[in-house]
Amino acid sequence: MTNTDAVSAWRAANSSWGVWCTDAGTWSAEFERQYAREVERLGYSSLWIPENPSSKESLVHAGLLLSMTEKLVVGTGITSVWARDAVAAHNGAQALAEAYDGRFVLGLGVSHRVLNNARGYEYVTPYTTMAEYLSALASATYDAPAAKTAMPVVIAALRDKMMTLAGEKADGAHTYMVTTDHTAHARAVLGELPLLIVEQSYVLADDETEARGLARAHLSWYLGQPNYQSSLQAQGFSESDIANGGSDHLVDSLVAWGSVDEVEARVSAHLAHGADQVLLHPVFGTPGEQLEALRTLAVRLSLTSP
Repeated sequence: MTNTDAVSAWRAANSSWGVWCTDAGTWSAEFERQYAREVERLGYSSLWIPENPSSKESLVHAGLLLSMTEKLVVGTGITSVWARDAVAAHNGAQALAEAYDGRFVLGLGVSHRVLNNARGYEYVTPYTTMAEYLSALASATYDAPAAKTAMPVVIAALRDKMMTLAGEKADGAHTYMVTTDHTAHARAVLGELPLLIVEQSYVLADDETEARGLARAHLSWYLGQPNYQSSLQAQGFSESDIANGGSDHLVDSLVAWGSVDEVEARVSAHLAHGADQVLLHPVFGTPGEQLEALRTLAVRLSLTSP
């Protein structure tokens, strides 16, 4: 059941704009410190990080980022349910929530078959695995001091069944690589109370050949994953849209590209369709160029001064 206190506290403390960073788990702590502090200085409300078998462990990673910043909310997108049992995830997350009150969101997910195989696990019954994990999380005992502010737990959800679970047994959903229409549908499935946190990748480039090339490079790995293929077909894309690097229609629908105004319009559409927060995800250039792209958007969104 959705924790009303956790959701209300999150909504009171967070803005509509956060940042998603794919590569943070491979950077040095020194560079991450610079990056996270700049994201915070620019006025973004949150920074979300992934987890895979060859990157930094997600809860330790979140703790590092929280210790490097003063008010930035850190979310895990995702902490894999296959990488640790529910009690370990609960205790680690609660320790972060108490140490950094109101600044941590536990995002859980079932990850991908290829990544689970790399951990030595079979990718079986992902929905049942998540449902049982959430039950175990809710019943876990924690004897250390509790956080003053309840910590939200969200799950990665794309299809209706997992989205419904996100509303029934968690505090909301975190979506990735989705259209604005998907956001509207997700909000309808979730209802009004649960959180809906949406990732939006983007490329600041006016030349369509360049922009689509960069967007396709970002999408290439995901388009080969069965769970994303199923998600995209459920969103209305055909097999031919997904094949051969993705059709122009698919690329344009998933990756916002063009001017800063065009990217801002896509973000606004997600918010208008029911997203609580949109995580801006620059998918081009060096880490320094990605930070510059975040600065450009922060100015456009009036998060910071020119």
